[in-house]
Amino acid sequence: MQKAAERSSAATLGHKEPRTERGRRTLRAILDAAAVEFGDRGFYETGITHITQRAGVAMGTFYTYFDSKEDVFRALVRDFSNKVREGAGGAISAATDQIDAERRGLDWFLHFAREHKEIYRIIDQAEFVDPEVFRYHYESTVARIRKRLEEAAGRGEVRADVGEVHAWAIGGMNVFLGLRYGVWSDDEGLSEIAKIANDMLANGLAPK
Repeated sequence: MQKAAERSSAATLGHKEPRTERGRRTLRAILDAAAVEFGDRGFYETGITHITQRAGVAMGTFYTYFDSKEDVFRALVRDFSNKVREGAGGAISAATDQIDAERRGLDWFLHFAREHKEIYRIIDQAEFVDPEVFRYHYESTVARIRKRLEEAAGRGEVRADVGEVHAWAIGGMNVFLGLRYGVWSDDEGLSEIAKIANDMLANGLAPK
C-alpha cells in the first residue's frame, strides 16, 4: 500500500480550506451541489455554472475554493472517501470482533450507497477524469481494511496470514454488493445482505 500513501497528499489537495464556519458551510454547499450535478449529468456535461446555481453561490465564490471543475471533482471524490472512512469507522467501533466489524462496516456502506447512488457514477468517472484520485480512493480504502485485518490477526480474531489479497477481496465484495443492492435495487433488506456476506467471510463456501 506504499503507492497509496504516496498518492494521498496529491489526491487530497482538491480545494482551499475555509477559515470560518460560514466558509465551511459554503464549501459544503458547493460539494453537495457538485455531487448532484456530476451524478446526474456526468463530468463532461456539467459546467461550473450548473454547480454554482444549484449551490446558490456566485461564480466568484466558487473560485474562492476551487481553481477549476477538475479541482471540485477531485475534492468530491476525496469527500466521498472521507465519508466512507468516517462512517464505516463509526459503525465498526462497537464490534465484538473483526468478523463482526466487517459485517457492521458492510451494513453501513450498503445503506450509504443506497442513500447516495451518485457515488458510483462519480467514482467510475474518476478513472478517466483523474486516474490518480481514482486509484487513491480504492487503494486508501483497501489499505484501511488491510490494517484492521492485520491488527485483528495479532489479536487472534482472524487467520494469521491475512494480507493485501484478502483486503482487496473484501473491498471488491463490498463494492459490488453496494452496486447490486444499494444502487440497482431498493427492495432487499440491506442488513440481511450484510449478514449473508459476513457468513461467507467467516465460514467460506465449503459444505457445512
